[in-house]
Amino acid sequence: MGTVGRQLTSIEICAGAGGQALGLHAAGFRHLALVEIDKHAAATLRHNVKLRPEWEWEKEHCLIHEGDVKGFDALEQVFAPEAPGVSERKPGKQYPMLKRGKLDLLAGGVPCPPFSAAGKQLGRDDERDLFPAMLDLVEDLNPRAVMIENVRGLVEPFEKFRYYRNHIKNRLRKAGYVICDWRVLHAESFGVPQLRPRAILVAIRKDSYRGFDWPAPHDQVVTVHEKLQSSMERRLGGLESELYEQWEKKSKSSPVAPTLVGGSKKHGGADLGPTRAKKAWGFLGVDGMGVANDEDKMVDPDRDLGVLGRGPKLTVAQAAIIQGFPEGKWEFTGGKTARYRQVGNAFPPPVAEAVGAKIREALLRKGPLVEDPTPDFEPEQDPSLVAPQLPLEESSPAVGDNA
Repeated sequence: MGTVGRQLTSIEICAGAGGQALGLHAAGFRHLALVEIDKHAAATLRHNVKLRPEWEWEKEHCLIHEGDVKGFDALEQVFAPEAPGVSERKPGKQYPMLKRGKLDLLAGGVPCPPFSAAGKQLGRDDERDLFPAMLDLVEDLNPRAVMIENVRGLVEPFEKFRYYRNHIKNRLRKAGYVICDWRVLHAESFGVPQLRPRAILVAIRKDSYRGFDWPAPHDQVVTVHEKLQSSMERRLGGLESELYEQWEKKSKSSPVAPTLVGGSKKHGGADLGPTRAKKAWGFLGVDGMGVANDEDKMVDPDRDLGVLGRGPKLTVAQAAIIQGFPEGKWEFTGGKTARYRQVGNAFPPPVAEAVGAKIREALLRKGPLVEDPTPDFEPEQDPSLVAPQLPLEESSPAVGDNA
């Protein structure tokens, strides 16, 4: 998995535990910075960048900024890609910093609560809305391409946040970008056995725009049974186990799982979501009432392996497989609940890779630039709510007019 050719650079905000970063890396981008406020997720990023041989370039060049994106100043904090790696830098010596216009891709999955159907959907009135911070970074960095990911609730139903979407697009147009529009992509269409629709916006700087093609969905859906069979067989004792036999039979009832949710830090431990989701997991032979301990940390077989009738609980590692993380190739740090939340909040790597590969393809295209197909600014407020500007009647002079 991965793309060869000219190295392209990226910065990602709200990086979480690395789902989008993994996908963009596989698509051929090399990360100059990953920004994440959650201490557990940031620790996961540091752990894997240090551990994975294929991330050797990032080990030398990638800044992992643990903190609020509003306090991140890329032009002051991020070294240029041509600067020596961290192991070769000498104390007191000045090295080139990233310059405006030189970054290839700015990406981010800004927090979804302002637009999520599971929340109050306050949109731009929600203090957690980080779209302004993302757009400020776009204006500061002037990257060649922008990729923004959010929940489907930002796009559907169409009218609900239409004017806010227009506001986002208009700011990007004003900054010199061609808008490739919002597109809802479904994770199950890209090899992830989960109902997980995500809204994606792609924009490309006018001086780099030679067209853009959205990724095509895969011909076949990868199933929950296919993805979990080997780990369930290992955990439950194989083909001779009644519990495994029960899970295998039920797991074939549906090809994809319900949406994994990371949940809120304010509410309890890890489980597989609301009542409706738990019921759907039950049909797949999985007990959704909690998350099992890791295979090597099992405490109670009934608690961790499950019982006949209810089925096994998923481990964090199995939840990561359902989310599209490569099995055994990305480790999550922290306690069980913290690790599960990192997985549940992640952007599936295969979806990020599919979009990233198309952005890379667009940035490396040769030939003449293409004219912006949708250059016009769009209304940012419902016209029916705007008071009409009536002309003053000639017979009614303005106050203070002595004529």
